Amino acid sequence: MKREIIITDDGSVTIFLPDINESYHSKFGAIQEAYHVFIQNGLALTKGRPVSVLEIGFGTGLNAFITYVESLKSGQEINYTGIEAYPVTLNEVVQLNYASQLKSGEEGEGVFERMHAAKWGEPVNLSNKFVLTKEQMFFHEINNVEIYDLIYFDAFGYPTQPELWSEEIFSKMFKALKPGGILITYACRSVIKNNMKAVGFTTEKLPGPPGKREMLRGVKK
Repeated sequence: MKREIIITDDGSVTIFLPDINESYHSKFGAIQEAYHVFIQNGLALTKGRPVSVLEIGFGTGLNAFITYVESLKSGQEINYTGIEAYPVTLNEVVQLNYASQLKSGEEGEGVFERMHAAKWGEPVNLSNKFVLTKEQMFFHEINNVEIYDLIYFDAFGYPTQPELWSEEIFSKMFKALKPGGILITYACRSVIKNNMKAVGFTTEKLPGPPGKREMLRGVKK
C-alpha cells in the first residue's frame, strides 16, 4: 500500500495512505491534535501522579514522544506501553519532524530515535521518569487486567477499520483499565459511543481538536 509523508497545517508531518484516504494524524495539525486529545483531555486528568499509559496504535511515536516531553516538564512518572501491529519503517522515521517542531533539540532527536530503535517487548528507560515498552501485536490480542490508568485510543478511523472500534475491543480496553481509569479518543461516532457504553464505560463528549467538532472520553467507574 502506498504511503506518503505529508505536512499538516501546524507544520508537523504525518503519514498518509492514499489508497484508503487515511492518515496517522489530523491533516489540520498532527502535534496540535495529539496535545488536545491525549494530553489536555487525558494525561492532564492524572494530576501528576505516577501513571501507566496504554497507547492503541503506536504508529509514528508522536503520542509517546509528547507524553515523554510532558513528563520532563512535570516530573511525572510514566510507564508507557505502545501497541502496534505494523511498525513504521526507518525511512519514514527519519522524515518525522516532531522533535524539531517541539524544539526539543539534539537530546529530543536522540530520544525519538531511541523510541523507534527500541526492541519490541523490552522496556527501555528514556529518562529516570519515563519507561517505554513497545509491543508488536494486534489489538484483539491484548488480555491485560486492571494494569493501566489511561488509554490513548488512536486506531485508524471507523470508516477504514470498524472492527477496531467494536464491543470486543472496547471490552478488552475496559478490562485493561484500573477502576477509575480513563480512555480518551479523537473519535465521536454514535456507534463508537454506544459500543463503549455497552461494555461499561461512562462516556462524555468533549470539544474536538481543530477540524473536528467533538471527541469522546470514557471512564471506568
